[in-house]
Amino acid sequence: MAEEKKNVTGKVEQATTDTKKAAAEKVAKAAKGDKNNKPNISVRMKKGAAKAKNSTVKFFKDFKGESKKIVWPDAKTVLKNTGIVLLVVAVIALIVFAIDGGLAFIIEGLQKLATGSTETTTAVSNAVSTTTASTTAASTTTTTADTTVAGMIGFFSNLIG
Repeated sequence: MAEEKKNVTGKVEQATTDTKKAAAEKVAKAAKGDKNNKPNISVRMKKGAAKAKNSTVKFFKDFKGESKKIVWPDAKTVLKNTGIVLLVVAVIALIVFAIDGGLAFIIEGLQKLATGSTETTTAVSNAVSTTTASTTAASTTTTTADTTVAGMIGFFSNLIG
């Protein structure tokens, strides 16, 4: 029992000693890293410039090494990939052309619908009118309205298409 106490006591003392040594090492490291021990600014600038020069040289050496690793495709592969790209561009162009044509068709239909409704108004006003003078005046008014509506639709269709 006495031996076990000695072993335990010895282990505790050794752990305490190790802890004290570790603390002393930390204090010593902190003293080395003190800011007051830095060299003057010119020495630090020279070291920084040397590091920058070395890093630039290292960059270009690494760049040269990496560029040697590039595997360029052969002519057959390049032509094949170029054909695929051109085909995809052509298909997308056809899709955009179809959408544009469809929207233009819809806008023309709306324009015809807008001018058709004013023609109905003109026909009704002509039937109601009893004199040719009043008929001419109504037609002129309707034509002005037609031009305004058609102009607005044309303006918006030009914006879209």
